[in-house]
Amino acid sequence: MAAQLILIVVIIVFFFLFSYFVPVRLWLAAMASGAGVSLFSLIGMRIRRIPPKVVVEPRISAIRAGLEINIPELESHYLARGDVARVVMALISADKAGIELGFKRASAIDLAGRDVLEAVKMSVNPKVITTPVVAAVAKDGIQLKAISRVTVRANIDRLVGGAGEETILARVGEGVVSTIGSANTHKNVLENPDTISKTVLEKGLDSGTAFEILSIDIADVDVGENIGAKLQTDQAEADKRVAQARAEGRRAMAVAAEQEMTAKAQEMRAKLIEAEAEVPLAMADAFRQGNMGIMDYYRMRNVQADTDMRESISDQTRDGEGGEAEPRT
Repeated sequence: MAAQLILIVVIIVFFFLFSYFVPVRLWLAAMASGAGVSLFSLIGMRIRRIPPKVVVEPRISAIRAGLEINIPELESHYLARGDVARVVMALISADKAGIELGFKRASAIDLAGRDVLEAVKMSVNPKVITTPVVAAVAKDGIQLKAISRVTVRANIDRLVGGAGEETILARVGEGVVSTIGSANTHKNVLENPDTISKTVLEKGLDSGTAFEILSIDIADVDVGENIGAKLQTDQAEADKRVAQARAEGRRAMAVAAEQEMTAKAQEMRAKLIEAEAEVPLAMADAFRQGNMGIMDYYRMRNVQADTDMRESISDQTRDGEGGEAEPRT
């Protein structure tokens, strides 16, 4: 009885191990599809920690599509952290579209971080990339804002190492700015917007990229600001501020000069007052020493009074000439 129980346990364990290492349904599906996989290959996948479904199902799809892909190649691509299913689908799509694409190139594109299936689809069905608004100024100072639509097709041979969509957008924007900037007037651009696309296409903007530019179409052109007039206005305002600053500087210098003259006049007046204050002292000293008599003092006072009278008469005469004439009676 114990031997029978042990045998049953052994059979159950063997059944679970066999089911784990050999996915019978997957093996039967591969055999029925003509993409036979040996049991030892399935066991080896389990030992190498490769899910058999990830390798066998894409191989079945490839065999049914008429492509022969070896299991070791699929296992190697999976171990390199590649997407086996998308690589196989890309190979099938390329074969149906007549695009020459081998497994090594497809796996290299996938490992490079690019979507190989999307690249094959873009080779068959070109993609339209809409650029952001590009603003440029014509020679007459008028700003134009243009939106372009770039039709590109993936270049399979340059997917590895080729530049992406950002480079295409940057180059197209640069070409639009250059073309609008070289136009004499903005009216020429508005009348013939196709000149932008023709000029940009002639520059070979797809060189070194993973795409081939098929066409560049100008979707919209709008008139922006008058940049030339704005710059002239800003320059005039700047010149005005410079002139005002210079005038303010000259005014400050004039005020400083006037204040200096006033200070000098006040200093001279103070010296005059100081000198006049010393006159009585000098006269007193002259009296004491006998160098000046009383008659000399009176003569000096008479001369001073005569001088004051003359100055008073002169001031009254000037006031009379500057005033209005009195009416006759």
